[in-house]
Amino acid sequence: MEILEDLNVIRQRDPQDALGVIAEAANQAAWEAVLEQVGDDVFAPGQIVLAGMGGSALAGSIAKKWLDYQHDLSQSFEVVRDYTLPNYVNSDTLVICFSVSGNTEETLAALEDAQIKGAHVAIVASGGKLLEHAQEHNLPYVELAKISQPRYGVIMHLRAITKILAQHGITLNAYDEIADLVGPISDMVASVAVDVPTVENPAKQLALQCAGKTPIVYASSLFAPLAYKWKIGFNENAKNTSWMDEFPEFSHNEFMGWASHPIEKPFAIIDLRSQFDHPRIGKRFELTEKLLSGRRPATHEVWLRGDSVLGQMLTGIIMADFTSIYLGILNGVNPTPVELVEQLKKELA
Repeated sequence: MEILEDLNVIRQRDPQDALGVIAEAANQAAWEAVLEQVGDDVFAPGQIVLAGMGGSALAGSIAKKWLDYQHDLSQSFEVVRDYTLPNYVNSDTLVICFSVSGNTEETLAALEDAQIKGAHVAIVASGGKLLEHAQEHNLPYVELAKISQPRYGVIMHLRAITKILAQHGITLNAYDEIADLVGPISDMVASVAVDVPTVENPAKQLALQCAGKTPIVYASSLFAPLAYKWKIGFNENAKNTSWMDEFPEFSHNEFMGWASHPIEKPFAIIDLRSQFDHPRIGKRFELTEKLLSGRRPATHEVWLRGDSVLGQMLTGIIMADFTSIYLGILNGVNPTPVELVEQLKKELA
């Protein structure tokens, strides 16, 4: 019996039920983010910076692209994955320090830097030193619901970010727009769930195409954060090398990387496509496939589902999680833990 059809094998290889966690993703869209310790003054920031790492930063990147596209965001919005913040950060800046664990050392350092620079700070965490600092110093914060891994909570994280932005008079409808997508998220889950046979399940089919290969995910600049979500899903859920790139930049450099070496190309190419992409991006996808025919494996096109950029981002997240978890099961690894990351943190400490 094929592995992805055998529920006993799936349960053995997914003992912490990562598939079950993702199957409840629609609940995250309806999750109520509560902003605590809000002062009386309404601060209207000139710039927004989100400081975070890994899965904690991902929602910030998605929010920036979505809000720029659908809400004509007037403030600059930068995601910082580092110990220090840009020099422009000052009293006119809202800095959202985001760490699911609350103990990410880079984010704690960024918090200190934000306060030195005089920025307005809001905290998002499920606990740890970051939450303790917020409570002790009367900083506004959103306490996240517990989830097994940060990368599984991106939709909940978007609720927290948009709640904070709304408090500052930014994109007032964005928070509710996420909740409005409970139905499409549920429909997407139902189409790729573990009990849907492979012949009808696009996530299982794509995982099988990626087995034994390095998945490479391409998207437009608009959907680059979603492509990055796919990449880290393959890394952390499947314990599989993977990378991503975005169009049109791909056409100016990586495109030539396929011209020759390595001769053997054990890769699985995934193109994330959307009707919201610039028409010239679509043309670049098509010409790339034509001109690289015979030089690289044929692409697997994933047309994103939904009537809006946000809808396609969120259903694309579901597809990424299920596909990468199924690949982890095919690889014979437990999708949930990231032991080497935890070991690295201990060594750094």
